[in-house]
Amino acid sequence: MKSESLGQLILCGVPGKTLDPKTAELFRRVQPGGFILFGRNIETPPQLRKLIDDLRDLSAVEPIVTIDQEGGRVSRLRLIGSEPPNAQQLRDKDNVDLIRRHGDITGRLLRVFGFNLDLCPVLDISFDDNADNSLRGRCYGKTVKQVVRNAGAFNDAMRKQGIASCGKHFPGYSAAKSDAHYELPRIERTREELDQNELAVFRKFTGRDVSPKRPKNSTGGSESPPYQSVVDSMMICHGWYPCLEAEKTPASLSKRIITGLLRKEFGFDGLIMTDDLDMGAILNGYGLEDTIRLAIGAGNDLVMICHRIPEVANVHKILAKLPKKEIDRGLASVARFKKTISPPTKFSEAAFRKIDSEIWDLRVATLGEEKAKQRSAEDGKRSPVEVY
Repeated sequence: MKSESLGQLILCGVPGKTLDPKTAELFRRVQPGGFILFGRNIETPPQLRKLIDDLRDLSAVEPIVTIDQEGGRVSRLRLIGSEPPNAQQLRDKDNVDLIRRHGDITGRLLRVFGFNLDLCPVLDISFDDNADNSLRGRCYGKTVKQVVRNAGAFNDAMRKQGIASCGKHFPGYSAAKSDAHYELPRIERTREELDQNELAVFRKFTGRDVSPKRPKNSTGGSESPPYQSVVDSMMICHGWYPCLEAEKTPASLSKRIITGLLRKEFGFDGLIMTDDLDMGAILNGYGLEDTIRLAIGAGNDLVMICHRIPEVANVHKILAKLPKKEIDRGLASVARFKKTISPPTKFSEAAFRKIDSEIWDLRVATLGEEKAKQRSAEDGKRSPVEVY
């Protein structure tokens, strides 16, 4: 195992709108496997493309470049363009063709800037549209069937444009009563309740019945549907599920949930990543070394450090101490994923403006002209998820 390859297991944030010399040197040395961008990184279309090009240029291996571009308040690119409708607005309109358009437009928009992965669709079911748990407006349905149909339409259309997808927040964050950005939610669900609801959605997106690399179901596949939507990666949430893990442990650090449930029981063979390890749910209970050790040991392929960017140097040192078998497993998964990612399309601001006008048209078609003019509020007091 070469020390320079360890960074491939790190997905990290970027501090500003340009690469300062100190950060550039850090990234050249650590060689992160991927970068996640936020509002702090976005000023103009040409600036954003240059930042991404610079990140690609300093990477010896083509990096994952990702963002949260869901729709509504969790749409980082609304800082330089129109705000797409959110999942709940599209759900309430009940027109799957509009959702498909949303996926298609999102895929083309991200390719223009050089992204290759979008951290969506959200696969959580909305049990309460007003729940104070960071999911407000972000859920494609109130039932398993509704989420599978709507999130699947978005997922398929976006992937057809060459952008990889990420299902979140496994194993289902819907019943959380608090926000993991601040504290670790205890999610009181029985295994039977999860199987009938949250997990029933995620199981549909694992590709278990359609991928030749994944095990067939107990019927041998003969009764499987001819087609299923499949996500390329899964994000593991910071929630504690006593029915799955008796000892207080975030799902993101649980081997029972990641390796036992998602890998072995569900047969998912895509990329697996933690949610942001800079959230209160993790920082309040774990030091950095324990966090990284537990995350990789649990079966994650990527550890996500969004805001404490200088710490990636220490993360790299911690990874060097971990068992070779765990590291090699993660590196192989990242390498498999990277074989599938698409290079960016040629940048032009005119191409961006054309796509942006399509976003506005979609917004009007979903909300009507008057409501379309009302952007989502910057509601950082409820959850910082939209203002990072």
